[in-house]
Amino acid sequence: MQKKDCFFVGKIVKKYSFKGELLVKLDSDEPEQFLEMESVFVEKHKNLIPFFIESVSLHKSALLRVKFEDITSEEAADGLLGSELYLPLDLLPELSGNNFYYHEIIGFTIIDESFGKVGSVKSVNDTTAQALFVIDRDGTEILIPVSDDIIQNVNRKDKTITIQAPEGLIDLYLE
Repeated sequence: MQKKDCFFVGKIVKKYSFKGELLVKLDSDEPEQFLEMESVFVEKHKNLIPFFIESVSLHKSALLRVKFEDITSEEAADGLLGSELYLPLDLLPELSGNNFYYHEIIGFTIIDESFGKVGSVKSVNDTTAQALFVIDRDGTEILIPVSDDIIQNVNRKDKTITIQAPEGLIDLYLE
């Protein structure tokens, strides 16, 4: 399994017990969706290694308490601290309406209600305070905030996202 075929679940942040249990800080608003996991990929030395789960439960509602098969001691658990966890993309719940995963809209065409066709989504920059669509318009990069106030419609069938960008924003990149 390659990382590009997976989504980030969370990161192992600390040990829970002397029997090898670990606490995972999830990258999710709905931690309950991970309570049925039977296995997960753990990134070690830039490789994804499958680990089978013996038990999993919520810990203080924000963390996931995980016991992996074959991890039975504090020492074994130490080797996993700081590791990132991944699951295959096909396990992501399907979103509908104007909700989307960033990876699923790569290549979608952005259409502004006033401006018209803006370009295609190259990526989403989520390292800033406000996530941004990174749009390619014939070699020119245009950045538009990913915001419910701006996104009017996501059409998965036509692979388009209709937006209403703030007046003058697109023009700033084209002058």
